[in-house]
Amino acid sequence: MRTRTISSEPSLEVDTLVLEPIVDTARSLEPLILSLVVLAAATVVVGSWWVVRWFRRPPGAHLQRLLGNYDNVAVLMHPNPDPDAMSCAMGVANIAASVGTETTLQYAGEIRHQENRAFRTVLDVDLEQIETSSQLAADAVVLVDHNTPRGFAGSQSVEPVAVVDHHPGNGTGTEFTDVRTEYGAASTIVVEYLEELGAAIEPDDDSLEISDELATGLLYGILSDTNHLTNGCSRAEFDACATLFPGIDEDMLDRVANPQVSDDVLQIKATAITEKRVKGPFAVCDVGELSNVDAIPQAADELMQLEGITAVVVYGEHDGTIHLSGRSRDDRVHMGETLRHAVSDIPMANAGGHARMGGGQVSVDHMEGIGPADGIDRDEFEERLFSALAGER
Repeated sequence: MRTRTISSEPSLEVDTLVLEPIVDTARSLEPLILSLVVLAAATVVVGSWWVVRWFRRPPGAHLQRLLGNYDNVAVLMHPNPDPDAMSCAMGVANIAASVGTETTLQYAGEIRHQENRAFRTVLDVDLEQIETSSQLAADAVVLVDHNTPRGFAGSQSVEPVAVVDHHPGNGTGTEFTDVRTEYGAASTIVVEYLEELGAAIEPDDDSLEISDELATGLLYGILSDTNHLTNGCSRAEFDACATLFPGIDEDMLDRVANPQVSDDVLQIKATAITEKRVKGPFAVCDVGELSNVDAIPQAADELMQLEGITAVVVYGEHDGTIHLSGRSRDDRVHMGETLRHAVSDIPMANAGGHARMGGGQVSVDHMEGIGPADGIDRDEFEERLFSALAGER
């Protein structure tokens, strides 16, 4: 009699009409052949178990295992790293140390923003600046908070072994890629790695430790990239902050969050407020030539405080390049796409970002007509920005 059981659990009942010929065949086999068949079957079962176990391993364990394959790793941040990038690098270094791998935290560009400088100083983060790919501390490179190497000579030749990021892009690691564009900060991803590895604020034995500096850094990395949990957050950001809360050093957090501001930054903010152009709910301002490009996103943040304004773009010129920064709380305005459309037909220009914030760079010479395209002046450029904000480009 045939029997069939449908269940979510493995059935103990067996179709006897199917089994009988198998048993008869097995009895007719020579003992040696039968042994080989059994051995092969066992090998398949064990191999399948290991495959399933590997693919069920959480991302944090995958990354830890990968880092353990190298003696030295270069953890590379994006140019002019911010708190999110620096805290991610700190977290990856912590995971690498747990498997005996040495790390060097590196970046191209400069650390100029007063908040970024305070973060590095207060949390005593050891960072190394590079200008060429030959200065990378190791052949094995891990990218954090960006997914394509850039900002230094030879960057296009670098093939990272791992990528941990939350920005849109096509960059991948040769052995590990974790890009979560739905997350508000890359630091959140690193917090989840630490949780998956059993890290604790006060570890009992040999568990991975989350130091006060790391907890404070990761928290501020999340806060800075989400405008204090008000822009671009997912639930994961709030969960990560709750995980970090017991280890936060309030004094260090206050010193990072409230650094002294230089005179030139205040001047740029004042210019943005007084010289802005407003059309409906949108504001645009050219702050002119400046020495500190990090003042531009700060000025954009300042303009977003104005009543009735839902999206802003601030831009200024430094060393032959126009730098743009945009902010949006308008559901109609995806800021990254807005800036990309505004500069799309200007040679050598690039722009992009998230729905709530974006940035870009435009060569002044190319905007004024060098190359195959016709040039445009600043007034025309500003009109393009307003058109893009209104969805007309």
